[in-house]
Amino acid sequence: MAWGVVRDGRLVHSGGAGTVSQQDPTPPGPDHVFRIASMTKSFTAATILLLRDEGRLRLDDPVAQHVPALEGWRPYAADATPVTIRDLLTMSAGLATDDPWGDRQQGLPLDAFERLLAAGPSVALPPGVTFEYSNLGYGILGRVVTSAAGREYCEVVRDRLLVPLGMRSTGYLEEEVPEDRLMHGYARLGDELVREGRDGYGALAAMGGVFSTVRDLALWVLGFLDAFPARDDPEGPHPLRRASRREMQQGHRPYGLSIPAHAADEAPPVRVGAYGFGLEVIPDLELGTFVAHAGGYPGFGSHMAWHPASGLGVIGLGSLRYAPMRPAVNEALRALVEAGTTPRRRVAALPQTERAVAAVERLLEAWDDAAADALFAMNVDLDEPRGRRRAAVESAVASVGRPLRQAADRPATSETPAERTWWLRGERGWLRVEAKLTPEPSPRLQWLVVEAVPDPGAALVGIAQRLLDGAADGDLPADLPVADALDRNRYARSARAASLRFGSLRLGLPRAGDGTTTATWELAVERGGPAGLRVVLDAATGMLVEASLTVAERAAAGEAW
Repeated sequence: MAWGVVRDGRLVHSGGAGTVSQQDPTPPGPDHVFRIASMTKSFTAATILLLRDEGRLRLDDPVAQHVPALEGWRPYAADATPVTIRDLLTMSAGLATDDPWGDRQQGLPLDAFERLLAAGPSVALPPGVTFEYSNLGYGILGRVVTSAAGREYCEVVRDRLLVPLGMRSTGYLEEEVPEDRLMHGYARLGDELVREGRDGYGALAAMGGVFSTVRDLALWVLGFLDAFPARDDPEGPHPLRRASRREMQQGHRPYGLSIPAHAADEAPPVRVGAYGFGLEVIPDLELGTFVAHAGGYPGFGSHMAWHPASGLGVIGLGSLRYAPMRPAVNEALRALVEAGTTPRRRVAALPQTERAVAAVERLLEAWDDAAADALFAMNVDLDEPRGRRRAAVESAVASVGRPLRQAADRPATSETPAERTWWLRGERGWLRVEAKLTPEPSPRLQWLVVEAVPDPGAALVGIAQRLLDGAADGDLPADLPVADALDRNRYARSARAASLRFGSLRLGLPRAGDGTTTATWELAVERGGPAGLRVVLDAATGMLVEASLTVAERAAAGEAW
């Protein structure tokens, strides 16, 4: 196998392991040519979008409009819509999953494919409703390219994408590859290695026929990374617009949710993702969004993955039947992103948002109706009368005390450029502030939340600490006054589960409560997270009426898309 890492707009590392072939004992490098199988689909999708941008087709065209052999294609049901180019791009045309059959159709002659299409491929689902992986669908897209461009599919990809990008070692024909750089594909049959994967160019080349190298694929991946963030710079030499490259990397058709096998004391790792245009889009709560595509074929396995927020990407190519490059590449990429050596691109607030934040902080220091008039959108006083809002804001500030200051341990966050959530530290507690702007030509503030979180009192802190000290056993302290309303068994189960899942638990910063009878803390944990602890006391008796250890709500941090 061979691999490469891209960062800062270039291939920064490459390597190889194993041997070039049974006859050549040297390991492959970045210029050895592998068949990349289904990674080809990104080239096909990019060519479709290039033709779309030129006005030669529309993504919502019925595919039969461009492939006359499909004019008699019977729909799934009488009420089903015709299959469109978009359906094929997003794997939602209703065609049945065709691995591994499709892999053996790579070299299907064009006339035989024409007869297959004229007979009408069978469908398993109505189009446009769900994801189902289809190699046949991308084979049909190859015929769409030929029809719309007026030239054979492989020639269009070569002349419109590969040549302009300088991908000189990439193509569709094995015979064009110098023998000393060609990787032979193998299958392991018992103790024997058997060469395979030698199908020539055929009708399904659009789904898996490309041969390429780590060095060339670095250029391909860098083109997708360069599409972020959107900007006013000139387009540059890439033949496909940045906007279209971003479009390919959006999740257009979600996969079904799944939970892989995991240890009983670990959090269930929910898998979710979507198919874009010839690419997979995988969100991750910890690290943000990844974009990728794998390839598996008789004799070969491949994977490419990148992280738009950091500009990092990894490519891996193997010369064994369905070589499992996906897990290796994904693990390497995650390790590089987690290492944090490359800054991640996060959402930057608009200048108008920054100005609104400063204006809100001036109101918190000293309310001024004229300043509020200049800041607030027309809905704000309708949503809550000005007098009530002013009184609530002044009460919140009074409860935590002045002066108010920014705190480094609670950085501001923005999920979109037009909103901001931030914390201000007062003498006796915290203010949590949310602000959101309108989409008007001169944006104004349409949403303002100011929530006081006073520092929890000594009684609340003492009880919370005792609960955490005994969390591993799940027992409530015997001398702790507990109301009958508290479900002891439920608390015990949640406390033991939290201890197993998160390890040691320590009080962090408060995030809600009145400071006297209620408090909710963020917890500092040994592993995993985020976690929280909520404690509620009876105002009259001081007895514990609620104690709950929770997995705190979280969402993926915003990224500079």
